[in-house]
Amino acid sequence: MRALLLILPVALVALTAFWFVTAGRRAPRSDRSWAVDHARAVQVEVRDDSVVLRDVRDFEWHGPEEFSERYRTERVALDEVRAVWFVLAPFAERWRGLAHSFVSFELTGDRFISVSVEARREMDEGYSLARGLWRGFETTYVVGTEHDLIGLRAIRGDTLFVYPSKATPEQARSMFVDMMRRAEELRHAPEFYHTILNNCNTNLRSHVNGVASRPLPWGWGILLPGYSDALALDHGLLATDLDIEAARRRYRVDERARDALGSGDDFGRRLREGME
Repeated sequence: MRALLLILPVALVALTAFWFVTAGRRAPRSDRSWAVDHARAVQVEVRDDSVVLRDVRDFEWHGPEEFSERYRTERVALDEVRAVWFVLAPFAERWRGLAHSFVSFELTGDRFISVSVEARREMDEGYSLARGLWRGFETTYVVGTEHDLIGLRAIRGDTLFVYPSKATPEQARSMFVDMMRRAEELRHAPEFYHTILNNCNTNLRSHVNGVASRPLPWGWGILLPGYSDALALDHGLLATDLDIEAARRRYRVDERARDALGSGDDFGRRLREGME
């Protein structure tokens, strides 16, 4: 284990150096032949007191590869943004280090908008950790309904946790605007995704640190997203007094999410029933 802890930082430095040395060899683009679920990037217009979102994804998932394609236009008044929820989907139960993390913003009236930083896939292309190290994907911010983004992972059989955060409404609004500005920037100035350096968790850390009184440090909780819930709890970001194992039991929602599939705009409320 000690040898592994010594080797990993060296490997990370080597990968980072390679990343920058090869920066000019392949340019990121926004006009590739994208997979259907990544085809339309959200369009964002930030106004003084609201944010207008076009192409908010709202797919109805019938199976992991079967869906009804649909999009929404949403105008979100900033004073409607009330809270932030942290969503975590570990890739495996036995070793939870590898995972996908994203957030969901709670609006008035039991409405929720999820924001997921993902590797943008091309048509007939699957996600690969290895390809993500070598400029195989661009970065995209998928903005959609919980019924879509959480529902997809529920119907796929993923383990799912949805944690309430301690973010104040003011912090939630600031983080929401920050993430929407970043999403719009990527439409015009695409970037390569990177499995370690530019992924779901590193981007979330940046947005969280923009509003948090106690910034999240770089470390294992960022490098291995499956442990980011423990990191968030240790830094006082989750709205619970439970220890991490008890919190994971209380806020695990995959069965509840599967039961709520097909409930449309009522999905978020049903997902949270019995959490208190």
